[in-house]
Amino acid sequence: MIVVRLNTQRLWQRQPSGVWRSWPISSATNGAGNQRGSYCTPLGRHRIYARIGEGEHRNTAFRARKAIGIYDPERDDPDKDWILTRILWLEGLETGRNRRGAVDSRNRFIYIHGTHREDLIGTPASHGCIRMRADDLLQLFAASFVGERVSIRP
Repeated sequence: MIVVRLNTQRLWQRQPSGVWRSWPISSATNGAGNQRGSYCTPLGRHRIYARIGEGEHRNTAFRARKAIGIYDPERDDPDKDWILTRILWLEGLETGRNRRGAVDSRNRFIYIHGTHREDLIGTPASHGCIRMRADDLLQLFAASFVGERVSIRP
């Protein structure tokens, strides 16, 4: 079970032992919202639809969920919203809130992913996804599974 709390910019995961681990995150600059095109982080009950990037290097860049190389701050555009290291693709579970139609989280490509802007972690700065530091994301990814429940709360 993963719980994301937007008000504290933290992600919590319950480990098999029952112990909770926590990491800082960065949610959407535009706040919470489920509407397509809003660039907001969707609320509600979700699950991990797909785990992408296993075995790839830290700071691997992804485009359309495919690895395209290692992010290079000297070469790559720092103003782009880079998706790095790993992707946990989320799927909404609440029809009309975050599933189907104009509020569908999976069709909005809402991910938990790494970022080149680790300096902004802890503040709302994304375009709707949940960003994490690479090392933290690698820990979460290793302990996560397809179908794991994710609750995103204000």
